[in-house]
Amino acid sequence: FGLRWDDATTRRAAIWLARALKKPITKLTDEDYNEHGLQELLSARGGAYDINIEVFRSLQRTITGWPGGKPAGGPARGTPALRAGNQLSKHTLANTVGDQEVMEESKEPGSENRGTQYPKRVILFSPHPDDDVISMGGTFIRLCEQGHDVHVAYQTSGNIAVWDETALRHADFVTEYARAFPELGERVAEKIERSVEKFLERKQSGEIDIPELQKIKTLIRRTEARAGARFSGVERDDHIHFLDMPFYETGAVRKKPLGEDDIRLVMELLEKVKPQQVYAAGDLSDPHGTHRVCLSAITTALHRLKDRAWMKACVVWLYRGAWQEWEPHEIEMAVPLSPDELVRKRFAIFKHESQKDKALFPGPSDPREFWQRAEDRNRNTAKVYDQLGLTEYEAIEGFVRWVPSASDNAVHELGAKHAGQHQNAGAPGQPPLNGKKSVARAARPARRNG
Repeated sequence: FGLRWDDATTRRAAIWLARALKKPITKLTDEDYNEHGLQELLSARGGAYDINIEVFRSLQRTITGWPGGKPAGGPARGTPALRAGNQLSKHTLANTVGDQEVMEESKEPGSENRGTQYPKRVILFSPHPDDDVISMGGTFIRLCEQGHDVHVAYQTSGNIAVWDETALRHADFVTEYARAFPELGERVAEKIERSVEKFLERKQSGEIDIPELQKIKTLIRRTEARAGARFSGVERDDHIHFLDMPFYETGAVRKKPLGEDDIRLVMELLEKVKPQQVYAAGDLSDPHGTHRVCLSAITTALHRLKDRAWMKACVVWLYRGAWQEWEPHEIEMAVPLSPDELVRKRFAIFKHESQKDKALFPGPSDPREFWQRAEDRNRNTAKVYDQLGLTEYEAIEGFVRWVPSASDNAVHELGAKHAGQHQNAGAPGQPPLNGKKSVARAARPARRNG
C-alpha cells in the first residue's frame, strides 16, 4: 500500500497485532504477521523476531518511576533530593523486568540533562482546578516526593461547574463564621448570603450567576485545588498559581475566544519559573472545549518564548485521563503506580468535594465519577502493558512528549498580532513551522463531545 514502515508505524502495527491475538509481543510469529496482512512489514523490517524485540524494547524504554529523571549516579541513601520521611514505593526506587533495569538510564524519559538538572523546575498546567490530580495525580505526587521544584498552575476558575446548592451552603457557612467572629463583619456576610438566596429563588435555567455567586463558586474550586496540591506534596503556597484566564470568565458555558491576555498570563508564569519540565492536558474531548483552548495558550506561549535560554532544556509532556487516554503505541513515558499510590491519587481527587458524587458537567455518555474514570483508565493501561508482555503494575499514567509542529494547536495568528516574527516560530533547534519542515509529533486532536 506504499506505507513507510518507520519506527512509529512498526510499533503501532506490532502492538495492534499482539492485542488482536491476545499474545505478548515477543510471542508473535512470522505466520501471525503474514496472516494479518503485514507481509510488507516483515519484508521491510526483518522477521518477526527482530520486529518483536525492537517494539518490546521501545515499550520498555517508556517505563520510569522517575518522571523528572534520576540524580546523577542514581538515587543515593539520604540524598537531599529525596524528601526526608517519605516512603518511596519499590516501583519508585527501581522498575525491573526480572533482574534487569527496565530501560537504559540514558534513554529513560525525564532524564534529559541528568546530573546538571536535578532536581528540576516543573510547571504542571491544569485547565480546570482538578485536572492535575485526576489525570496525573500519581506522577504529581511522585515529582514532589522526589524533591523537584513543582509549581501547579490552574488555568481557569472552573466556577460554572459548581452546584448552586453547594455555593449556598458555603455562603451560609461564611455567615455563621462571621457570627462566631463578629469582628470579621457579620452584616456584610449576611447581605451577600441574602442576595445569593434571592437570586437563586428566581434563577432561570441557563441564567448567568450574579457576580457574588460566581465569586463564591470560584473560591470553592480554588480552596479545593489548593487542598489537592498540598496533599500531593506542594508545600509552598507561592507554588500554587491561579491564572483565572479571561477567556473563561463569562459566567456561561459559552466562552470567549483565546486572547492576548490569556497568553500573557501563561508566558509570565513560564518566564518566572523557567521550567525544565512542563506538563499540560492533552485530552481535548472535554464537553466545552476548555482543554483545547488552554493547550492553545500554552503552545502559543512556548512558541513565543522559543529563543529563551531556559527553553533549550525544557521538555513538555501531555497527559490525559479525565476524558480519554493515550493509546499504547502513542505513549512515550509510562509512570507505574503501586496500589498504595493509586489510593493516594484517589484521596487527592477527593479533595475536590464539589465535584464528588455527581459532577455538573460529566459529559454525555459516561456516568462514572472522575476518580473512577481515572482509575479505570490507569488500570487498563497497565493491563495492556501486561498483556503485551511487560511487567505487571497496578496502574500506569501515560504521557506523550509535545514537539512543536505546524499543527500543534498553537494560535499563530495571535502570534503574528503579537509580533510578526512569531507567526512561523519553531522550537529551539527546529526549522520554522511552515507546514513543510515541521516536527511530526504534536497534540493529537480529538472530537469534542459538545
